[in-house]
Amino acid sequence: MAETLLAELLERNDRHTTTLEDDHFSEVKDGQHPPVVAMCCPDSRVPQTAMWDVDRPGWLFTPSTIGNQVWDRVDGERVIDGSVQYPVAFTGTGVVCVVGHTDCGAVSAALEAARDEGEPAPTGVEKWIRLLTPVIEAGLADDRVDPDADAPLVDQLAEYNVDRQVAFLRERLDADVTVYGFMYDFHGTYGDTDGRAYLVNADGTSDPETLRDAVPAHATEYVRRLL
Repeated sequence: MAETLLAELLERNDRHTTTLEDDHFSEVKDGQHPPVVAMCCPDSRVPQTAMWDVDRPGWLFTPSTIGNQVWDRVDGERVIDGSVQYPVAFTGTGVVCVVGHTDCGAVSAALEAARDEGEPAPTGVEKWIRLLTPVIEAGLADDRVDPDADAPLVDQLAEYNVDRQVAFLRERLDADVTVYGFMYDFHGTYGDTDGRAYLVNADGTSDPETLRDAVPAHATEYVRRLL
């Protein structure tokens, strides 16, 4: 099985190289200055570059963590994850996107942990679940989160988590860095278009009407919230 997949990986990379024009990397060979960094969940159903139609290198910095968490813990202190901090500090990146998604396994695992259900995950995974669990506990205590609502509880909590991640960044980044929160939907929770990234937060603002005023007129339907 592994040998078959290795062959497939090589074949896929070969197809990738044949699609590249001769100057594909010419503008970024000597450095990168991506305008956007997007922290996404590493779920295989959530394509980091494809969701933004990125077809050239150097436009999008693409870190990912379990549960699209923008923080890490260093010496007992919660700090901005280095994969987000790096482009902001060193490549002039001025926009940060936090991208949650429907049916998030990390949120489901943190929900089980908050309810003292489920089995412990491997150590490297458990660390991220522990970091996320207090967010989920706070979400369950928030009146806006309704287990009886039509929208799945996990999706409500995933949106709540995006809000919390955006708030964390706004407290620690310079004011000239803009932070957006999105929910990537492939379950029809927010709308009828699979693969749509719905804007749910902009620099801490989550009021839908205010958000709609901030986007082009043709994109107002891309602003949706569950909470």
